[in-house]
This record gives sequence, structure tokens and C-alpha cells, in this order.
Amino acid sequence: MATAATRGPLISAWAAVSPWGDSAADFSSGLGEARRTDQPVDQDRWPVPYERACLVPDFDVRAALGRKGTRSMDRTTGLAVTALGRLVGETRLPGVGPDTGLALGTSTGSAQSIMDFTRDSLVGEKPFFVDPARFPNTVMNCAAGQSAIWHGLKGPNTTIAGGRATGLLALRYALRLQRAGRAGTVLCGAVEEFSTARAWLEWHTSGGTRTGAPLGEGAAFWLMEDEERAREHGRSGLARVEGLEFGFASEPQEIRGVLADCLRRVHEHSGARPDEVWAVAGSGLAGPDGDAEREALGDVLGDHTPQVLSCAELIGDTYAASAAFQVTAVLARAGQDPASAGRTALVTSVERDGVVAAGLFRLLDGEER
Repeated sequence: MATAATRGPLISAWAAVSPWGDSAADFSSGLGEARRTDQPVDQDRWPVPYERACLVPDFDVRAALGRKGTRSMDRTTGLAVTALGRLVGETRLPGVGPDTGLALGTSTGSAQSIMDFTRDSLVGEKPFFVDPARFPNTVMNCAAGQSAIWHGLKGPNTTIAGGRATGLLALRYALRLQRAGRAGTVLCGAVEEFSTARAWLEWHTSGGTRTGAPLGEGAAFWLMEDEERAREHGRSGLARVEGLEFGFASEPQEIRGVLADCLRRVHEHSGARPDEVWAVAGSGLAGPDGDAEREALGDVLGDHTPQVLSCAELIGDTYAASAAFQVTAVLARAGQDPASAGRTALVTSVERDGVVAAGLFRLLDGEER
């Protein structure tokens, strides 16, 4: 399975709430210092089968957002609302109005909320009373809906779920909204929570033999707009989406070939050259899947050796938000490295379920901005 490459408008701003902290400055400094964030898990709060995790420091929904409107807000929604708030600002980022669209990536929404509500329906006092205020948390699009309500966004509102590639899939959807004229400005990103339910689901699906980075969490968002809108509001573009390609590997041994095909197509359709690639942000997986990802990059890039940006080993396995953090890492690192100007960056994604993706981004220099 594959889709034609896309070429879209600018990414002109970004924000992240991550295990490095709740600001873009925290993300940039953590990435620049290659600072690891894993820490011992408080088993009294998180009774999970893992000893270490990468958590957003001291994150609490009410502490971050206040008491009003947060009584029943879960962690996934709280992270998304907080990160989006860091992007649009308290006084509203110019150009972000009520008609702005939102494309938010997630996995299942909040696994913890789904399991808690289901458990309450089974063990609660007859006739199995549940808290109706918490029912919306069980719906996959809760975080997107609540984020739009909280920040007064009335444009198209979409939730995308696609495993590790979710961030790139949400980006593709945002570009489609803009091309179709449904929204001139779109806020796009992804969110993932750390929770007891997610940890145990991961434990059981891996057969208790999980390897690689500890589980992580966080949310990242980008502002998508065309050049005219960006100039109108005094912003310069950070990057342009040159292309997105997706594929599916029905067997693990197919990952290398499918990803290599995606990488070739995204270069062919965009007209970019592999030797222009300044940096690569991969999934950072351990084991055969990660090996296949690195081999596919070698197949296409050959002897060219761009710098490698690794999020997973520093901020953990953020699953649905992993590709979003990879894109954000490219933007953050480009802001620190003048050599990136005018060159391209690759974001790749693979996973055990077979979804494969590649995104190509053109980092803009002063004249292009």
C-alpha cells in the first residue's frame, strides 16, 4: 500500500510538552544536550511491570490548567490541551482564529480511561453506576474535541490513529484539509500518555519480553499555514513538507524493502536528492525492526551519512506521538544548526504491526523564509 507524495505549505511554529519539560526551550535544550529522561517509576502511583519510564516532569492536569473544567479530564487530554496552549499562547497566536483546523494523532485515546470506565461499569454499585462526566474520555476523539473547545477552535477537527506513524498521518490529513480549502491554517500534532493500563497492555502484547526504550509520554504540535498567511502575520517558515509516503509490510522481513521504496518515491516525487539530506530522525527501535529501518536508509542514502537524531532513547517510547516528536526534533535541531538551511531532513517510522512511513522536509534558509 502506498500513497502519492504530497507537497505542502509551511511549518511556521511548534511546541512540545515532553519528558524534557513543558516548553519548546526545554525540548531544544534536552535534545541539544542528548539528555536522558528515564527515571524510577513510583510504584505506589503507577503499579506497572516496568521499573523505569520517561514522564513529563511533575505533570498534573489541574496544576497545569487550573481546576475549572478539569475535574474529569484525563492525562491524554491534559497533555494535548497543555501542549496546544504552549503553541497558540494565552493571548492567541496571530492568524490562529476560530476557523483554524485541528488534526490530532493518538493511539486509542486514553487506554486508562477506557479500562477504568469499563471496570466501574462491572464492579460499581448496582445498577452499576458510573460517572457520566468521564464517559467522553473513553472516546478516541476526546482529546481533539476538548482541545478545540478549550482553545476556541471551530474549524475542522479530526483524530487520526495509526501507530508509530500517527504524527505523519496526521500531517498528511492536515495538508489535505488545506488543499481542499477546508482550513487555511491547521494545528497538527500527536499525543501519548503514560499510564498503568498502557504499561500492562505493552507488557502483555510483548509477552513480557519488551526491549528497547522505556515507555514515554508527551505531546507535540505544529502550526501549518501557507506562505502568504505566514508573511501576513510576521512569521517565517521553519520547514516545508516536501513529501510523505506510506506503505505496509505484511511480514517483518518486508520492512526493509517497503521503507526503501517509500524513501525512493519521496525523493523522486519531490525532486530532492539523497545527498541533500542533512539529518535523519528514525523510530529508534531496538531489534530486527530497527535494524531493517537503518538498513533501508543505507540502501537509499548509500555512502552519504547525515546526522542522526534520536528521540526514543532520550525521551522514551512515545508510540502514537513518536513520529510527531521526530518531526519536532528536526525542527528544534535545525534551529541550532545553520548548516541545515536549504537542505532536507528525513523522518522514518516502522513498527511490528507493519505500518511504514517516510517524510521529507526542506529546512528553509533566510531567503526562503
